[in-house]
Amino acid sequence: MNLLIGALTLGLILAVLALGVYMSFRILHIPDITAEGSITLGASVAAALIVSGVHPVPATLAAAVAGFVAGMGTGLMATKCRIQPLLAGILAMTALYSINLRVMGRSNVPLINETTLATYAGTYGDALFGTHADANIFGWAVGIRDLSMLGGAFLVVVLISLVLYWFYRTQLGTAMRAAGDNPQMMGALGVSVETLTILGLAMSNALIALSGALVAQYQGFADVQMGIGVIVIGLASVIIGEALVGSKSLGLLLCGAIMGSILFRLLVAIALRWGLNPNDLKLVTAVFVFIALMAPHLMRRFGSSRNRTVEA
Repeated sequence: MNLLIGALTLGLILAVLALGVYMSFRILHIPDITAEGSITLGASVAAALIVSGVHPVPATLAAAVAGFVAGMGTGLMATKCRIQPLLAGILAMTALYSINLRVMGRSNVPLINETTLATYAGTYGDALFGTHADANIFGWAVGIRDLSMLGGAFLVVVLISLVLYWFYRTQLGTAMRAAGDNPQMMGALGVSVETLTILGLAMSNALIALSGALVAQYQGFADVQMGIGVIVIGLASVIIGEALVGSKSLGLLLCGAIMGSILFRLLVAIALRWGLNPNDLKLVTAVFVFIALMAPHLMRRFGSSRNRTVEA
């Protein structure tokens, strides 16, 4: 049960990452590699501030602001400097590796003995349940801190999802979605596509950095290597979510990204439980995303060839 609760909690925290990747990959149609640096940036900024005595709430918000600035830098390179967006993301990711080392001062910052959001979640959980003992869930003993973290992560994801849903239905959010779908048309209407791209990438990386700050506080450490492969995790979550909801509705797609992240973490937990070598996890994830990306194209080709056979 603890494995299930942990997978659900981490899946919800990484759902914030999935929502950020959805914004860049599906809304702006830009494969932004900055995510691999910005998630570590969020973790490193939050960890460095918490270790220095800053309250975890402003430290977490500062991490999101740092991600916003990182995404803005990528957007400026892609628009004002006319650098291909994929290359701009790679440049930003490369630069952020050194920046993260500078922020932390070393490659790893432990948070085990620090007061974090996880600490506050455990405190509120003890007050809510009125005990420090483990809770009994369907005959399984589950720690109050684990349940509290699960509930806190759920509330954060719901709040962020509602804010994003509201934003995308505003005039600015609608313009951003339209600019991603048809930048030529929006440019002809006098809309600054470059400004919307910069804002979208900044918001995307702010969410990703926020996810990194939450992951660091949940796991109890920030590490300079923790961002390797997260873009694939985000893409896997988005693709799984789209397959689950099977709809183009904005609200359902946002919910799908969240469900995809949770399902992906559950699949990872089950695979590790069944003996998968952790060293093979990134490879298996990459293969899965490749198959998911190719599946629609293969299905269309199969449908076309089947129709030609019937006509003949």
